[in-house]
Amino acid sequence: MADEYDVSSKRLTGTGAAAIGRARIRQVVATFSGAGRITLTSGDGGATKIDLDFAAAGTYDIFIPGTGVLFDADPYVATATNLTAMTIFWS
Repeated sequence: MADEYDVSSKRLTGTGAAAIGRARIRQVVATFSGAGRITLTSGDGGATKIDLDFAAAGTYDIFIPGTGVLFDADPYVATATNLTAMTIFWS
């Protein structure tokens, strides 16, 4: 039997705290108006946990394998270049 987790989601549209507390991010769906970048840190000024560049405008679905990326502090969007919106999925 596969492991089961409660998964939640939240839509974000710019930089700042995700306001979800300690979390394990499992997937990110992001839409950009041009070439873009997102950087997620563990808390404001904390360690960089996810840092992704995108070559062109569009919607991207980023699945994180295994058990995802653990954020000991509230995930913080430090960079959101050309980001229209993104939805994070976490447990």
